[in-house]
Amino acid sequence: MFTSEMLRELWKKFFINHGFKEIENASIIPENDPTVLFTTAGMHPLVPYLLGEPHPAGDKIFNVQRCLRTNDIDQVGDDSHLTLFEMLGCWTLGKCDKKEMIKLSFEFLTSKDYLNIPVERLAVTVFKGDETAPKDEEAFNAWEECGIKQIFYMSKKENWWGLGSGIGPCGPDSEMFYDTGKEKCCENCSPSCNCGKYLEIWNDVFMQYRIDEPNGQAQNLSRPNIDTGMGLERVVSVLNHKKSVYDYGVFKDVISLIEKNAKLKYEGDGKSKRSYRIIADHLKASTFILGDIKGVVPSNLGQGYILRRFIRRSINCARNIEFDSKYFKDIVDIYVDEYGKYYKDIESKRQFIKDELDKEISKFSKVIEDGHKEFEKVINGIEKHIQFAKLKGEIVERKISGKASFRLYDTFGFPFELTEELAKERGFMVSKDEFDEMFKEHQEKSRDQSDKVFKGGLADSSIQSAYLHTATHLLLAALQHFYGKNVVQKGSNITPDRLRFDFNLDHKMTSEEINNIEDFVNNVINQAIPVKCEIMSIDKAKENGAHGTFTDKYGQEVKVFTIGNISKEICGGPHAENTKQLNHFKIIKEESCASGIRRIKAILD
Repeated sequence: MFTSEMLRELWKKFFINHGFKEIENASIIPENDPTVLFTTAGMHPLVPYLLGEPHPAGDKIFNVQRCLRTNDIDQVGDDSHLTLFEMLGCWTLGKCDKKEMIKLSFEFLTSKDYLNIPVERLAVTVFKGDETAPKDEEAFNAWEECGIKQIFYMSKKENWWGLGSGIGPCGPDSEMFYDTGKEKCCENCSPSCNCGKYLEIWNDVFMQYRIDEPNGQAQNLSRPNIDTGMGLERVVSVLNHKKSVYDYGVFKDVISLIEKNAKLKYEGDGKSKRSYRIIADHLKASTFILGDIKGVVPSNLGQGYILRRFIRRSINCARNIEFDSKYFKDIVDIYVDEYGKYYKDIESKRQFIKDELDKEISKFSKVIEDGHKEFEKVINGIEKHIQFAKLKGEIVERKISGKASFRLYDTFGFPFELTEELAKERGFMVSKDEFDEMFKEHQEKSRDQSDKVFKGGLADSSIQSAYLHTATHLLLAALQHFYGKNVVQKGSNITPDRLRFDFNLDHKMTSEEINNIEDFVNNVINQAIPVKCEIMSIDKAKENGAHGTFTDKYGQEVKVFTIGNISKEICGGPHAENTKQLNHFKIIKEESCASGIRRIKAILD
């Protein structure tokens, strides 16, 4: 059995041997990035360095990064889709030597010392060129020199990376696939037909161009980069010749625990298997979110809303297979035992994770109770309408509208499956098509408003955002000045228009307290203090009293931003050069966002 641990160690050994330096994995909650709720890709925490900032560890780096995506949440339960996954990544910053990276990729995939995949089992795709950029013959030739026979030229849709706007850094990519050995589905069978013959396992992105206007011509980038990504779970399943990521390792252990205590078995009907897998996936994601150092808890906003959805969906799936939610804590133990050695914050918060799950299970029981009451109101209303229609000689269907069932779901958190089941018991139908339509519309709105993702996860890097980022450092310094050093950042979100900053505090701030915070920050701004950036080791940063999330890797270098004797923080984002550039700081709202967590929204005017 080829394990996840084996792949991690081989990845580390390979890139260290080739002169790359390992960097720490980042929090699953992005810092100062308004474009996403979670870290969605291995490159996401590295955006400032891909845009030109020098990285403290140098220009050849690698890591294993925890990532979370919700755009495919409805596909979770099939053989491959996950919300929480780990991405193996490596980067070369400031140059784009395709031949070197392709040679490295080929060596890792085929060498007997590493993955030992037969050359004939590999297929690759490269960019075929269009009116904006030329055919990537360099990549094609490099793969051909390696001995790859199955090389496919693909369009921009399949083999091009860029921002969602189409403007900014961009470039072709080259994707690597494992040939499963299945017969070709047609004469023109290729990795783009999704017939199951080819499974993607790795991607090299060559950020060598920039586009300055819509549909403009690609120009050479002055500081190009290469970003690579390999999904850990996908590759391990391929190497073990498993059809599904749920059929080995920690997922298999979790599913075995569920099956031992559930009434409906895993290999039952499709709905049963899907419920098992959703529980396994969502509780893994919940463990990572609750265990993250940023301290997210279930709520009705942002990351807390997604977390709540994961937990409640797990509870509903547990109900489907008659599995008691009390065993969720045992599943948490399996995940913490597996991942705690790599993500120490999860290990340290083991009991906290369990306690928060218990609280949410209890709250959802109340939701179900309230939902039942509201369901009865819906049924009684329809019954009265039916009786009134009979008096007029009209016939009305015994049917709950999609609008009513969606309201039960959206307003009361009542699962549609439960509405459907109760309706059937009472002799009613439910308009699922209408519900699905409203649900899809709700998803699109939520995605647009709360989970908008630039392709690749690149964040806003405007001057105003940089100024607001510096303002968050001053805000934290002010909060610690008045409330003590135990006050820490619990999350932040910055757009060019405003900052949002979450922190721990046990009470609502008074008007006087808010004024004191504003005065503190504005006093620092008016002093016109330079914002100083230094690169130093973790130990040096600690000695100098810098605040931040320290790693346990000896000798790793970090960037420390210092503002006089007011603030000294480890940080990787863009900043102002001098506090005078911030002009004037104003708090526009102070509110609660979770138990013991307050939120400040502020602007610079």
